[in-house]
Formats: sequence, structure tokens, C-alpha cells
Amino acid sequence: MPRWQRSLLPAVLGADHADRGQPGGVHLPRSLRDWVVDLIMFGFALALGTAGAWQDARHATTWLVIVDVVAGLAVCGALWVRRDRPFAVGVATVGCSAFFGMAGGAAICGLFTVAIYCVPRRTVQLVLMSFASCGVYGALYTGHNGYHTTDMVFGLVATIAAAAFGLFVRARRELVLSLHERNRQLQDEQTWRVQEARRAERNRIAREMHDVLAHRISLLSLHAGALEFHPDAPPDEIAKAAEVIRVSARAAQEELREVIGVLRADAQEELLEPPQPTLADLTMLVQESERAGMEVSLHTRVEAQTLPDTLGRTVYRLVQEALTNARKHAPGQLVAIELTGDRSAGVCVNVTNRPRVGAAHAGRPDGPDHDQVGSGTGLIGLGERVALAGGTLRYGPLPGGGFELGAQLPWT
Repeated sequence: MPRWQRSLLPAVLGADHADRGQPGGVHLPRSLRDWVVDLIMFGFALALGTAGAWQDARHATTWLVIVDVVAGLAVCGALWVRRDRPFAVGVATVGCSAFFGMAGGAAICGLFTVAIYCVPRRTVQLVLMSFASCGVYGALYTGHNGYHTTDMVFGLVATIAAAAFGLFVRARRELVLSLHERNRQLQDEQTWRVQEARRAERNRIAREMHDVLAHRISLLSLHAGALEFHPDAPPDEIAKAAEVIRVSARAAQEELREVIGVLRADAQEELLEPPQPTLADLTMLVQESERAGMEVSLHTRVEAQTLPDTLGRTVYRLVQEALTNARKHAPGQLVAIELTGDRSAGVCVNVTNRPRVGAAHAGRPDGPDHDQVGSGTGLIGLGERVALAGGTLRYGPLPGGGFELGAQLPWT
């Protein structure tokens, strides 16, 4: 809110949330509006008090008039600190109004202040004290024919009006403050939702980047390592490995360009998403792994044409992650992929890799399959993807060596 607008509001309404404290706005610096209101109330208290003192002066002695004026000016001056100590100022003004006519206006202002800034119980106490003050003042000055029934009625009416108007102002300010607080909570909630949405989007992008690139880069690493350790390999094998490296690098570049293009696109525009892999692309994925030197068997008892695209994409990513992990952490092992399911039971995916019979590392706790999970980043993202599909993910080492990765997914 601009500063000039805050100056037109009470300090408690124009202050920041952290500075408001209690509804009374205690210890807040005055705004321009507060200074104007205080000046008006001070002038009102002086004017009404002067009228009361003038009425008392007609039948009182000079020294009593002087005491009346001095006490009245003192309680009128106390109104300038009424926001800091509302109840103390209210008690002082109402108490003095029982004896001095000059304090009558200040008593009305003090009661009005207590009704705004103090709890209702304090307001009731001060109202009862004001009634008693009217009775005491009437008892003291009735004998001098200076106080009449009309004055008593005016005092009671003024007391009730000041308390009622103060309670109205308090209720209105509390309503405004509650609306401000609700607005702040909504803004905080909206900020939290935006942050959560950004965090979820970053996680989704990271998962997609991993799923898209990990498979291709692992192929590059495998063939580049083979060329490094077998520089004397036959020319045809070197050419074949170089071709696989070239094809994988080109595919990784295209897929990375697609992902970056989506990130750079304007969120307000409707863009055509790049084609996503489905279950029909699983055979091509297995063939790529076989060309990389892996021994993979695929057994599918699910019709790819009837499977929903989102479910097929989840199955594809799961198998892709399993093949990538097997290639990185268990090279040379046999990988078996089995897909079963129907509409009623859902889809069951099971990928296992076992060491060849008689392999030196079979069953050893420090073999390649022991660290199949690796850093766990891919499996964590895969678990999130499976959970979003409403399924469950399981993975872990097999007895005697090897690793198993599986999931149960609903047909939706």
C-alpha cells in the first residue's frame, strides 16, 4: 500500500502485519489521520469541558473554579496518550468527571477510547463507573441549583452513545483486520502453491531428462569403453561400434532438443508435445540394447493396441530404467522382461537380470549386481512415476545374485 494511502488510515489498519500486535494498535506511530482525530477529540473535550466549567463557575468559589480548570486541562491533555494506555486514561477522565465539570468532555472521549481498544469487560466497567460519576456529580452540585435532571439525562445518554459508537468502531476495525489477515493467508497459500507447483515441475523435468538421456548415454559409454579397451578390434567391429555411438548421440541430441524446446516455450501457448514412447516402442528399445551387446529376452502377454497410452509410457520408462541399470551395474548378465495383465487385473511388469552360470561374480556380495541401485535417482523418479499411475514399485537383489525390478499398475 502506498505511504500516502496509509496516512489516511488508522495506524492499526495501515501498519504491516508484523507490526499490528493487538487490535488496539498499541505502540504504533500515529498516522496523519490519527493526528487529526486526536486534535478533534482534544478540541471537543476542551469545548465541552469549558461549557461545564462555565456552568460550575456561576455558583462555585474562585479557588474551586481554578482547581476545576487545572484538573480538566490535565485530563484533556491525557487524551494524547489514550492509545498507549486506554484504560488508565479512561479511568482518570471518568473519575475526574465526578468532581470537575471541565473533565466531562474528556470522560466521553476516554470512554470512547476504552470501547475501541480494550476488551468489552473493561468497557462495561467504565460504563458503570460513568453512571456512578454522573450520580456523584449531581449529588455535589444539585444543592447549588447548578445541576438539573436534564444534565443527568444528558450525561447518561452521552455515556451510552460513546460506548456504543466505540464498540461499533472496534467491530468494524476487527472486521477489516480479519479481512486483511485472510487476504495475507490466501497470498501465503498461493505463494506456497506456486512454489510447490514449481518444485513438482522441476522434479518432473528432472525425471524426464533422466529417462530420456540415461539410456542413450549409457549406450555411448558402453561402446566408447569397448573401443578404449579393445583398440585392436577388427575394423568391422570398430565401425559397428562407431555407428551405434553416432546413432545414439544423434538420438540423444534430438531428444534433448525436444525437452529444452518445451522448457523454453511460453506456458500460455498451446504447443504440440513431442511424441511419447508407448508399449509399441518396447521392441525397438530391446533391439537397441541387443545391438549394444546385451542379451535380453522379452515375453509380452499384453496387447499393445488396447493398452492406454499413459500406461504404456509408464511401462516403457520402467523397462528403459531397468535396462539402463543392468547395462551400467551388471554388464554381461542375462536380462528377462515379462509383461502380463488384462483390464481386470492390471499390468504386471517384471524385469530380472541374473549372472550367467559359472560366472565369477555370481552370488558375491560385492559383485556388479550388488550396487544395482546406484545413486537411486532413477529409481526414485521411477517410483514417483509409478505412484502417479496408481501402481506400486518393487526392486531388490535376488538370492544367489542378480536383481529384480517390477511394478503392478492398474489398467487406467
